[in-house]
Amino acid sequence: MGSQSREFQGWLGLDADSVKGNMKWQSYAPKDWEETDVDIKISHCGICGSDIHTLRSGWKPSDYPVCVGHEIIGTAIRVGSAVKHVKVGDRVGVGAQSDSCQNRPGIRPNKDEDCAECAQGLESYCARMVGTYGSRHFNGGKSLGGYGLYNRAPGHFVIPIPEGLDSADAAPMLCAGVTVYSPLKRFGAGPGKKVGIVGLGGLGHFGVLFARALGADKVVAISRREDKRADALKLGADAYVATAEEEGWAKKHKSSLDLIISTVSSAQMPLGDYMGMLKAGGTLVQVGAPEDGALPINAFNLIGGGKKVAGSMIGSPSEITEMLRMAADKGVKPWVEKRAMKDANQAVLDMVAGNARYRYVLVNEGIENQVQAAL
Repeated sequence: MGSQSREFQGWLGLDADSVKGNMKWQSYAPKDWEETDVDIKISHCGICGSDIHTLRSGWKPSDYPVCVGHEIIGTAIRVGSAVKHVKVGDRVGVGAQSDSCQNRPGIRPNKDEDCAECAQGLESYCARMVGTYGSRHFNGGKSLGGYGLYNRAPGHFVIPIPEGLDSADAAPMLCAGVTVYSPLKRFGAGPGKKVGIVGLGGLGHFGVLFARALGADKVVAISRREDKRADALKLGADAYVATAEEEGWAKKHKSSLDLIISTVSSAQMPLGDYMGMLKAGGTLVQVGAPEDGALPINAFNLIGGGKKVAGSMIGSPSEITEMLRMAADKGVKPWVEKRAMKDANQAVLDMVAGNARYRYVLVNEGIENQVQAAL
């Protein structure tokens, strides 16, 4: 079972100003222990755009205090008796989701019907999905993330990390990676397909890597500025489109792609032109989430060519497991920059400024001494 005496400490956002470098290192109480849980000693935690939105209450008012971070890697140090796929000492991870109803009596959305999403292994679409932070567990405890020493999570969403993957590389795959892997796989981004990735950031660079790893015939990276062209080609893109600087790009690339994954969180993107890049019957999948939720679509962009717009959100435990195995087998190597956990506030500021190329990962090495020295 492992030792039960430990103090949960981490960087807490106390209000919307916390995103301005004002998180505070404090102790906090995790959810009450259940025998379905796993306690993890955190070694790495990626910084995700969702962390920024939550710290500043961008999508909705946050339930402060919050401890963000849902790209968690560490060692299982306590394992509940009901958890069979993890043992103490295993290297494990937790992504953006911490729980779902799993058709448990009294928890499923409709007590008279099974949850079709959980029954089909689509837990990320369960109506009672619990986020790794910013939510409430079914026992009433607040979900608290990975900018800290420990994380307690329901075991169903604790994923063993395969050998062959560096922990700093695996951490951002648990959210950013699976957010693009899931729709790429589901919508057939394999041999014979030409795939576009809109936005070359934390998610978009994974889009290029995974589209290539899945065997797409052609991968096109699409961004506003020319300055990311060299990076896109190094990541494995066959072509690059700089929409703000390349004259006539929409006409040049018209009807050339089978599938587009849009990672951009902006209602101002030229969505009609992106739709024009699709072949007849092609699909654009939106994974970026603008804070105002707006995504204006012209009906004629769909009607002409029988095109489709879809959405996708994170991924299920089975998809994460599959993605990690493929990444290990094929040597997928994301571009990450390690940052000390003690410097989390500065790393958040750098993330907000758009300086990440292309993912920051907080590293817990001697964290207790690091943080005390920084305070």
